[in-house]
Parts: sequence; structure tokens; C-alpha cells
Amino acid sequence: MMRETMTRFGREGLGFLWLVGEPLAFCLGVIALWTIIKPPYEHGIRVGAFVMTGYMSLLLLRHQISFAMNALNANAGVLYHRHVKPMHIYLSRAILEFAGSTLALVVVYVLLLAFGQVSLPASIGLVYAGWFILAALGFGMGLVMSALAMRFETFERLSQLITYLLIPLSGAFFMADTLPPAFREYYLLIPLPHTVEMIRAGVFGEFVATHYSITYPLAWAGGLITLGLILLKVVKDRVDVE
Repeated sequence: MMRETMTRFGREGLGFLWLVGEPLAFCLGVIALWTIIKPPYEHGIRVGAFVMTGYMSLLLLRHQISFAMNALNANAGVLYHRHVKPMHIYLSRAILEFAGSTLALVVVYVLLLAFGQVSLPASIGLVYAGWFILAALGFGMGLVMSALAMRFETFERLSQLITYLLIPLSGAFFMADTLPPAFREYYLLIPLPHTVEMIRAGVFGEFVATHYSITYPLAWAGGLITLGLILLKVVKDRVDVE
């Protein structure tokens, strides 16, 4: 993890702080923009708090996926050491991105709390559950997509398109309760909205109507991680160790 940190951020300038500063800057920028162009409340929630819960969740998901895509190719040299396994590389990147996004979320939350835009979480346990399960889903998706990219060169180019398609599918910028009940039933077959709804339920409590299952996205996360490990085992010979 220290090697990954120094390679990506270096010793000059903000260094490791940029791990937190990057998602923080993006989130604050989007909050400022939405505050200008949107009404004060979105779905009955202050717009800043609504954007925070959605956009930070989206950043966590996308970072977990994007930084897993070229993890092995970028660090193939360290696999020369027999004690270093591919999973060490994936885990180090996943933990760093999780730590950066989590710290950025805490900073944004404290700022919004100071300006009276949000209250203390109604259920901190539910926030933890949604956040950790979302990270696990992103990690599993990153493993699967990374393995497919090593097997099929064209898939690496499609990965950016896939991550963009996750924006409307994640439920980051709208509530599941706003959908027609018949359509909502099919929409919630996607595991991602469950985690965002959990986070919002934990933050806002009974003030908003949320729809989620804890076990459903957790099962998806376990399945994706297992599938990713199997695929990486199959394609490991395609990694060139320097």
C-alpha cells in the first residue's frame, strides 16, 4: 500500500492528501453546482445532503472499479517476488480508494453539518452497512472487469462505457420511491441502488421513503468477488512478470 501510494501521488505537493482531496473536490464541486441550478430541496431533502449521499457513493463505486482495471499490468514487476500475489495488489488499491472516499465523505458530512444542511445520521449502522456493501460490490466488479480486460483487449475500452452506464443504474441522483411501483420492482433487481438507499435511510431516517434489502446486494457482492477470483486464476498466465 505504501508503494502504491508513493507511485501514484509521489512525495511532492499534496502527496497522500490528494487521495482524499480528489473525491472531496469533485463532490464539493457537484454540490455547489446543484445548489445553484436546483431548488433548495430534492425529494424532500436538502440538495447538498442529497448530492452527498449519492455522488460520494458513485465515486466510491467508480474508483473501486477503475483502479482495479490496470492493477496487475501497472504492478507486474512486483510479482517477481514470490511472496507478492495478485490479490495483494488488488487489495492494496481497493483499501486505498476505500479509505480516500470514506475520509472525503466524512469531511463533506462535517461541512454540511456545520452549515445546517444535514443532521447526525439516524442510523449509523445502516450507513456503515450500505457503504461497506457498496465497496464490496465495486471490488467484485473491478475484479471481474479486470480479468475480462486481460482476456479480451476490446473489453478494456468498453469498461469506461460500462462505468458511465452505472451512473443512472446506481440510483445516485434519484430515489427509488419516485419510480412507478411496477417499474421499481424490476429496477431493484439491480444490487447497486439497494446500497445507496441504505445509506440514505441511515442518514435521513424516517423522513424519506427508501426501498432496500441488505442480504440481496451482499449476496451479489460475494458472488462477484468469487467470480472475479476464478477469472483471475484463469487469466493469470497473461500477466507478464518483468
